[in-house]
Amino acid sequence: MYLGVDIGTSSSKGVLVTPDGRVVASAVREHRTATPRPGWFEHDARTVWLEDFSAVCRELSHPEISGIGVSGIGPCVLPATQDGTPLRPAILYGVDTRATREIAAQTSRYGAAEILERCGSPLTSQAVGPKLEWLRAEEPEVWGATRRLFMAHSWLVNRLTGAYVLDHHSASQCAPLYDTRTFSWIPEWAEEVAPGLRLPELAWSGEVVGTVTAAAAAEFGLPPGVPVIAGTIDAWAEAASVGVREPGDVMLMYGTTMFIVEILASRVTSPSFWGTAGVTPGSHNLAAGMATSGAITAWLRDLTGASYERLIQEAAEAGIGAEGLLMLPYFAGERTPVFDPDARGTIIGLTLRHGRGHLYRAALEATAFGVRHNLEEMRAAGASGKRLVAVGGGTAGSLWPQIVSDVLDAPQVLPTHTLGASYGDALLSAGAAGIDTAPWNPPAATIHPTPQSKALYDHLYTLYRDLYPTTLPIAHALSHLS
Repeated sequence: MYLGVDIGTSSSKGVLVTPDGRVVASAVREHRTATPRPGWFEHDARTVWLEDFSAVCRELSHPEISGIGVSGIGPCVLPATQDGTPLRPAILYGVDTRATREIAAQTSRYGAAEILERCGSPLTSQAVGPKLEWLRAEEPEVWGATRRLFMAHSWLVNRLTGAYVLDHHSASQCAPLYDTRTFSWIPEWAEEVAPGLRLPELAWSGEVVGTVTAAAAAEFGLPPGVPVIAGTIDAWAEAASVGVREPGDVMLMYGTTMFIVEILASRVTSPSFWGTAGVTPGSHNLAAGMATSGAITAWLRDLTGASYERLIQEAAEAGIGAEGLLMLPYFAGERTPVFDPDARGTIIGLTLRHGRGHLYRAALEATAFGVRHNLEEMRAAGASGKRLVAVGGGTAGSLWPQIVSDVLDAPQVLPTHTLGASYGDALLSAGAAGIDTAPWNPPAATIHPTPQSKALYDHLYTLYRDLYPTTLPIAHALSHLS
C-alpha cells in the first residue's frame, strides 16, 4: 500500500492506494483558514496541519504501507526553532498580500530582469523571500528565534523522518532565494534576505529523504521504517496524479481558482507567469493562475439561492454569449497574466431580459476566455501547450469544460481519477519504490470542441480582450474606494 496525504487550504485528504493504482480507502478532514487582518491568511501548523495529518494517518494506517508521500498548500512560510517547533502561524501562499512593500524593495534591490533570469518568476505575493523580510522587520523576536523554514509538506516530512529538506519545485517558489537555472539556492541573496537562516537541503519531489522514525510511528499510528519522499506543493502533485508529465502536457485545474501547469521541454521565463522547477529531476514548468473561477459560480449560487444544477441548466439554455452578456472575471483582482490586484470584475451588456442563467453562462465563458488569454501568452513566451488535461470539481458537469474547449478550439482529456493531490502523493511514493505508475490513471474521456461555435467565440474573445484595458482606469479608481 502507498499512503498519500495532502494539506489543503480548507481541508486535508488522504488516500491509501495499491501498487496498481486502486484506491482502497480515503479520509478527509475540514479546517479553517485564519484571516487575522485584511490581506493576511494563516494556518496554525499544530491545530491545522498536524491534527489533520495525525487523524488521516490513523484512519488510513495499514501494516503493509510501503511508502508515504505528503503535499500541501504552498509556498508557505512557517518559521520554526531548531527542533521544528513553530514560532508563529504559517503565512500562506499568494493569497496573503502582507509583503507588498518588501516585494517592491527586493525588486528594486536586485532588479526585475535579473530576478526573472535567475529565479524564473517575478516577485509577487506568491514569493517566499519578501515574506521572510517582512518577518524580520515586523516580528523581530520571532525572527531572532527562527532556525528552520518549512512549508506544510516539508514540516510534516520533518515530523515523520527528522529530515530538514525541501523539494526543488517548492524551493523554486522561494524567489529570490533559488536559481532555476542551476537548481540550487542563491547564497548571496539568501544571506541578504534571510541572514543566518540555514535553508533546507534540496531533493526532488519523488526522492526518498528518510524513513518513519519510531517516535513518529507512535505519534501517527504508522509502521516504523516506511520510506518517505520529499513531496511537493499540491497543484504539482495533482498534475502528477493525472499523468501530466511529458513536455507540452498542460493541467487545467477547475477549482475555486483556475490553475494551469505546463511541463516544458526547456526552461522558459516570462514576467507574466511563474517559471519553476518541476517535480521530476531536471524538469521545468510554467504555471499560471487566475484569481477566481469557481469562486464566481459559488458567489452567484449564494446570491441567487439557486442550486448549481438549476443554474447550469439555465446557463445551457442561455446559449453562446448569454444573449449579449460579457463578463471580466477579476472579482478578486487578477493573477496571471496581468498581475493586477486592483483589477475588478465587470459585467457588460445587461438588459432587463437577462436572468441568473445568463449571468451564470457569462461567468463560465469569462473563465474560458481567461484560460485562453493565459494559454496564448504562455505560447508566446515559448511554451507549446500540446495536450490539455482537465481536473477539479468544475469538470463534474459537462457544460463548463465544454465551453472551455469551444473557446480554446481544443480538446481536453478527462482522467479516470480526479482525486486530487493526495493521489499524486501516493503515485510519486510508489514510483520511488520502483512501481510503474504510468498505467495508474488512464484517460476516461475526451471533450472535443464544437466546430460551429468557433466563429462566435472568437468574436466574443476579441471583445473580452478589449474589456480590461478599456475599463482599467475606472476599476482602479473604484478599488481605492473599497
